[in-house]
Amino acid sequence: MKNYKYITLMEQPELKEAAASWFSSKWGIPKEAYLECMEAYLNKDTEYGWFLCLYGDKIVAGMGVIENDFHDRKDLTPNVCAVYTEEEHRGKGIAGKLLDMVVNEMKNKEITPLYLVTDHTGFYERYGWKFLCMVQGDDEPEMTRMYVHY
Repeated sequence: MKNYKYITLMEQPELKEAAASWFSSKWGIPKEAYLECMEAYLNKDTEYGWFLCLYGDKIVAGMGVIENDFHDRKDLTPNVCAVYTEEEHRGKGIAGKLLDMVVNEMKNKEITPLYLVTDHTGFYERYGWKFLCMVQGDDEPEMTRMYVHY
């Protein structure tokens, strides 16, 4: 764990292009969509943010906070999105530490609760998230699990 560095994009804005490319490669969403959200954050047009874990100078995990993570419950906002940890770095508590960073930073900005959509069961509960309901993802045939953190 000592070789990992946890940051917000605000702390190292020069990583914006690399971060947008990294997230795009993981989720298949255009890099431009990530850049737009990241620029809004860096320009302080939004309180929501982007959180990264670095191993050396390489991004190995990350997540963001956005208005809505492509689901039909527009009233459940903001959403933690794009949660990803590189396979070889999983099982080391990285995602949990990033989730705690997100929750704490948003609480410090008086932004609570937070929501998150996922197919995982059992993972987010370890970090204080509670199953809330099923939501319909945009262009998704199946319902997806929605979690909340107060």
